[in-house]
Amino acid sequence: MEPALEDLDVNDVDQETPAEDVFIAPSFHEAKISAGASYTHHSPIPILVENDLSTECVLGVDEAGRGPVLGPMVYGLLYLPLKLHRSLLAETHHFDDSKVLKPKVRSDLMQTLCTAGTDLYESCGWATRVMSARDISSGMLKPFGPYNLNAQAMDATIELIKEVFAQGVNVKEIFIDTIGKEEVYQKKLERIFPTTKITVAKKADSKFPCVSAASVCAKVTRDAALEVGYQTYHLPGARAEDPKTSADAWGSGYPSDARAIAWLTQHMDPMFGWGNESRFSWRTIKDMLDANESGIKIEWPDVNDDQQARRMTDFYITASAMEDDDEPEDELTTWYGKPVPSSVF
Repeated sequence: MEPALEDLDVNDVDQETPAEDVFIAPSFHEAKISAGASYTHHSPIPILVENDLSTECVLGVDEAGRGPVLGPMVYGLLYLPLKLHRSLLAETHHFDDSKVLKPKVRSDLMQTLCTAGTDLYESCGWATRVMSARDISSGMLKPFGPYNLNAQAMDATIELIKEVFAQGVNVKEIFIDTIGKEEVYQKKLERIFPTTKITVAKKADSKFPCVSAASVCAKVTRDAALEVGYQTYHLPGARAEDPKTSADAWGSGYPSDARAIAWLTQHMDPMFGWGNESRFSWRTIKDMLDANESGIKIEWPDVNDDQQARRMTDFYITASAMEDDDEPEDELTTWYGKPVPSSVF
C-alpha cells in the first residue's frame, strides 16, 4: 500500500513536474530504466578530494519520488570538503530543496555539477540509487514478510554511504532527511557509522546545503527517468494530439495530479494493466484495476490450500496401476510425462 501522503496543491504539482527540456545527467541509464531495473551511479571523486583523501568532507542524502504512483524513487547523495559546505552550495549556487527550486533551475544546477571545469564539478562528488517502480512494488507485495518502503529507503541510503566510504573519502559529518522517527533512524546510522557525526532531521533539505544539493541530484535523475518512461509509449506514429513529453502526459506522477490519473485511465491494458513505470503496490493502482469491468480477472490458486498442494510421491504409481488400461489419466499428473513405477527405485 502506498505511504500516507498529503495531496499536493497546484503549486506543488507544478514544482514536481519535470522540466520540458530536462538535463540528462550521467546518472540516467536508459536501458536499465526502460527495463524496469534498479541501479546505482557514482560520479568520479572530485579533484579537490582525490588529491588529498584526508580532506574532511560533509555528506548529505535526500530522495525524490517517494509518493508518486508513476516512475522510480531516487535517492541522491552529495559530498564535498567541509570548509566549502555553505559558501559553495548555499552562497555561491543557492541550492535549496528541489521541491522549492523551479524545474529549470534544478536542471541547470545539475548540469553545472556535471560539467568539467566548474567549481561544483571539481569540489563535489555525488551518487544516486534509482529504485524502480517494479522493484518497489515487488518488495511491498511479497506474500511472506513485505519489504516496506521505509526499509527499502533506509537500505538504499546506507548502501550509498558505505560505497562512498569504500572509495576512501574521509566523511566526517552526515546530514539526512528523516524516514520515520528521527531519533530511531539516527541511532541506527550511528551504530553503522560510529566514527562519523550524524544528523537526521525533518526538512533537512531546506536546512543543510549538502542535503539540498543531494535532493537536486535525485530529482533531476527522476525527471529524466519519467521522460524516457513516457517516450516508450509515445512511439513514432503517435497521434498528433498526443502529448509529446511526460510533463504534458502524466505530469508529476502523483495520485493527486489529474494528468497522471487521466493517463493511467486511458492506457490500462486489460490483461497487464501498465508497464514498468507503474507502482502496482499503490492503492491508486489497485482501486483502478478493481474498478475496471473490462479487465481480465484471473483466480490464482491459494498456495496455503492443502487441497491444492501436491507431494512429489503423488506422481509415483505402482506397476500394477500402470498395467490397468481402464484407469483414466489425470491431465495434471501426465502434463510433464508419464509417471514411473515405484519399483524402479
